[in-house]
Amino acid sequence: MRPPRRARLFTRALSLHHIFDAMTSARMRVGILVWDGVELLDFAGPGEVFAVAEGHFEVVTVGISLDPILSQGFLTVSPEFEIADCPSLDVLVVPGGETNRTKANDSVLEFVRSRADEVQIILSVCTGALVLAAAGLLEGRSVTTWHGAAERLQALVPSARLRLDQRWVDEGKIVTTAGVTAGIDGALHVVARLCGEALAQRVARYIEHTPGQVTS
Repeated sequence: MRPPRRARLFTRALSLHHIFDAMTSARMRVGILVWDGVELLDFAGPGEVFAVAEGHFEVVTVGISLDPILSQGFLTVSPEFEIADCPSLDVLVVPGGETNRTKANDSVLEFVRSRADEVQIILSVCTGALVLAAAGLLEGRSVTTWHGAAERLQALVPSARLRLDQRWVDEGKIVTTAGVTAGIDGALHVVARLCGEALAQRVARYIEHTPGQVTS
């Protein structure tokens, strides 16, 4: 005997709810590390790339604490999580900017090191590579960074092979990018790696971004 129409509609709604839950839980979580003095476009550029990638990613901000931070001297951001209670991540984005205190912060370095074992990819932008270097993650790797930080990075990691002719350098779990806008290129590359080139191209089209050229 066929169930009443109301029961069928309820069953269908329940099924759709389960499908939605499954789709939501399947999203990859991107954590963007932020602090006082972080470069605005370093985190906003990759953040937008992941946020508009057709629902494949959940983007969250992670601070040293939950206190609001100031970026570029005018934008206040309230982190959603602090490093002490950050949920599991699939991608960790480490931007640049004023990194002197950040790369000397033991809690930050331990957070970055511990997440290196968990995430699929760590993406550094600009001088964020200095934070990865201080965390001991760039030894013997090919890397890039903002041209103005090349000497500092090489001093921190003499074994690193600098590729300042590249907008981004993929070393498996570690992807480093050059300065500021190169973070967008790096994020699009990560989208392509995790979700396919076709999606990355659609995102690039949506944000009307054409990959840039290194000028250093």
